[in-house]
Amino acid sequence: MQAVAARQRSKAEAFAKKHGIPEVKDTYEELLADPNIDCILIALPNSLHYEWAARAIRAGKHVLVEKPSTSNSHEAEMLFSMPELSQPNGPILLEAFHNRFFPSWALFNSLFEDEEVEHVSSASMVPWWGTSDTDINFNYNLSGGSIMAMGTYNMSALRLAFGAEPIECVSCETEHFTEGVQKDCDWNFKAVFRFPGDKIGEATTTLKGPTWWTPSTVAVTTRERVMVNSKVHPSQEETRSRKIVLHGLVHGVFWHRIDVTDVYVTRNKKTGAVIAKHEEKKSHKAYTFKEAGGQFANLPGDTHWMSYRYQLEEFVNKIRGRKTQHWVTAEDSVAQMKMIDMAYEKSGLGLRPTSKVVI
Repeated sequence: MQAVAARQRSKAEAFAKKHGIPEVKDTYEELLADPNIDCILIALPNSLHYEWAARAIRAGKHVLVEKPSTSNSHEAEMLFSMPELSQPNGPILLEAFHNRFFPSWALFNSLFEDEEVEHVSSASMVPWWGTSDTDINFNYNLSGGSIMAMGTYNMSALRLAFGAEPIECVSCETEHFTEGVQKDCDWNFKAVFRFPGDKIGEATTTLKGPTWWTPSTVAVTTRERVMVNSKVHPSQEETRSRKIVLHGLVHGVFWHRIDVTDVYVTRNKKTGAVIAKHEEKKSHKAYTFKEAGGQFANLPGDTHWMSYRYQLEEFVNKIRGRKTQHWVTAEDSVAQMKMIDMAYEKSGLGLRPTSKVVI
């Protein structure tokens, strides 16, 4: 990292000293004007993502913008359709879903086929002592709320597991503030979405969770499928259904595990009567792509790499015109914000406010 800026220079100086960053700029504009800076990380409050990502793109910088990419889908559509992004050798824009670049996510996705998925649930939490009512996560004008803060991870997991976009938000129950700058900011939510084929996905988050932190999870349940090479009697049929749970969805490097439970059922073909049923359980870990195996085995990585490092490697690959193992496309980011909008509309809290800045 070459330079950093903040609204208060003292904060920028402290951050630069701690992380060994050579330069401190007085303003964000100075960062954008520096010809020696190629890329900008937008790690500002949610309400400022659109404005400063757009400004950076207009300045010809590559942009890594924190998730959620914007405050709502209207902003996302404006940001990701900027003409500069479609120009030859134009700026690269990536929404920083770092967890999706981690090897465990690649392994998790290799354990099921999208068309087999029947149900997906995902949960995350931050303990009560990890937040305070004055945090930016609870400021409506800064586009705060648990859906924006952590729920975006869970909703993204549903979309990716189904390989489809939700048709509707069936329900979205929240606990939220009712006055002050925190008004309409949720600290808990549980949302239920209907996907094509009447499949159901559930997402839940709390920013005021129990004292003990528990890892974020995503769980996929597949439909029964007939085992073609089964050794059962010709008059019988064996099926398998599978449940795959990824523990450590958000920060897999600290602690993660993928549990796979296969349920095998043998039935009489003619009557459908159950003859036998048994379960097989396995667990997997993948801190590197070598551990993930399959088509990913030769990709670079090390056990000490965090998901942010894997993401940064792919960001650089994209900038240099090299192949990436995963990418968050413009269409993906816009669809993600549409899902968040669905939840907020259903909850009655309303969308997070659109920036009044014209870029």
